[in-house]
Amino acid sequence: MQDINIEIGLKNLNKIGYLDFPIPDKLNVFEAIQNLKKEKNAIILAHYYQSNEIQDLADYIGDSLGLAQEAEKTTADIILFAGVHFMAETAKILNPTKKVLIPDLHAGCSLSDSCPAEVFKIFKDSYPDHKVISYINCSSDIKALSDVICTSSNAKAIVESFPEDQPLIFAPDKNLGAYINKVTGRNMLLWNGSCMVHEIFSYDKLLDLKKKHPNAKVIGHPECEEEILTLVDFIGSTTQLLNYSINNQANEFIVVTESGILHQMMISSPQKKFIPAPPNNSCACNDCPHMKRNTPNKIYNALMYEQPEIIMSKEMIQKAYLPIRKMLDISAGMKS
Repeated sequence: MQDINIEIGLKNLNKIGYLDFPIPDKLNVFEAIQNLKKEKNAIILAHYYQSNEIQDLADYIGDSLGLAQEAEKTTADIILFAGVHFMAETAKILNPTKKVLIPDLHAGCSLSDSCPAEVFKIFKDSYPDHKVISYINCSSDIKALSDVICTSSNAKAIVESFPEDQPLIFAPDKNLGAYINKVTGRNMLLWNGSCMVHEIFSYDKLLDLKKKHPNAKVIGHPECEEEILTLVDFIGSTTQLLNYSINNQANEFIVVTESGILHQMMISSPQKKFIPAPPNNSCACNDCPHMKRNTPNKIYNALMYEQPEIIMSKEMIQKAYLPIRKMLDISAGMKS
């Protein structure tokens, strides 16, 4: 009977994106996940934007640079990536002989989706003298078309690794690209992509929050629109925002990025107050619906049955590895 259930579950996998097996009533999912990790020599890598309970389950929590670095050095046989699809792809590219799992195949990324490879290739071919820097929030196909990858932590260093007279294309995030242009004085050609989460913060609501909390430091991610960033005291990657909140003497922080990061901020600085910046809708905070597709139950089933697995061709892995490797070499010794 169990074999029949597995067969049915695998048939449904591509349609719904995850294994929809019921969890036994008396099973403690969190203990079971820890046992499965030990039994299978598995590691759980989680992004800061995951739910609190998944962050608490993870062996490592970080932003894109830290997660890539951790994925590269792990000795685990199985990597379960609690994040979105491009992150699990990156882990597979760095570990082609390991099994890489993702709890939900449909955990995608609006920013990655905004840059279709076939369209981007035409754009790139129109500027043959340009080198391509792609933000890690992109598909493996875009990585394979790039000269080097970057994250929000190391984008400035990656851009400045090129001679000032070298024409550059920056993809896919136009907001991060515009911010890096501003801080480096470059004039990179920007692909017109963006993150749905970071583009729906409300300028008026944020301005109102600043008035209500005049002593609060406003900290934000460079994927936000330029208008929003004019209201921000500190701009940085998720890890940089976390470190700033730990080291700064302020007692209140308005946080302008996906709200999942607040969990680690509150753990690190329980005496401080963290206020999520609101989007331009009725919600009080801003969550990524793709990141939040992952659940402990999906993690349990993924580890138990070792599905869904990230499968990539050897050719794609080889092509996408080179620009990631270049990023990691430039970033060696950097803190994420």
